[in-house]
Amino acid sequence: MAAAPIFSPTERAALEALIGKPLSDEGPYLEAMTHGSHGSKSYERLEFLGDRVLGLVIADALFSRFSEEPEGKLSSRLNALVSGELCADIARENGIAPLMRLGKQARDDGGHDSANILGDVMEALIGAIYREDGLEAARAFILKLWGERLEKQLSAPKHPKSALQEWAAVHQRRSPDYQTVSRDGPHHA
Repeated sequence: MAAAPIFSPTERAALEALIGKPLSDEGPYLEAMTHGSHGSKSYERLEFLGDRVLGLVIADALFSRFSEEPEGKLSSRLNALVSGELCADIARENGIAPLMRLGKQARDDGGHDSANILGDVMEALIGAIYREDGLEAARAFILKLWGERLEKQLSAPKHPKSALQEWAAVHQRRSPDYQTVSRDGPHHA
């Protein structure tokens, strides 16, 4: 007896179009789309895995594309391309929000547009693709969605402090002095 479908036909079609193949097993994809507020099996473990796969694939692509750049510039590019904000933007652009499973409180709090949740779900989706179809399938998915950004990133993004110091030097200003005015929040933040 076949298992009942998890996704509606419309959701399934959207997900299959996004990942570029029919789903053989909906389970991992449901897990990737499920926030902890909705069910006991949430995206967190797949997000952990997908984050590492994303980093590997983007690092490899940058290493090949920018073969003359030093490690520091490659790291800057990598950090920009694997950031939670960018993952969330890519999730928004590709219609992930309507596929997510959120509990009532998370929905009421705007979880469908939360950069944190969208970024995590995008990484979890990468993790699900990796688990179901392997590294090459995950690589193809990532390069399809990130490809334009890899090509457009002509120079490594600069840290704001570095950019300010370079501006000061070019405009014959003295280097800025930094001073901690206050600290608050948890130590890990």
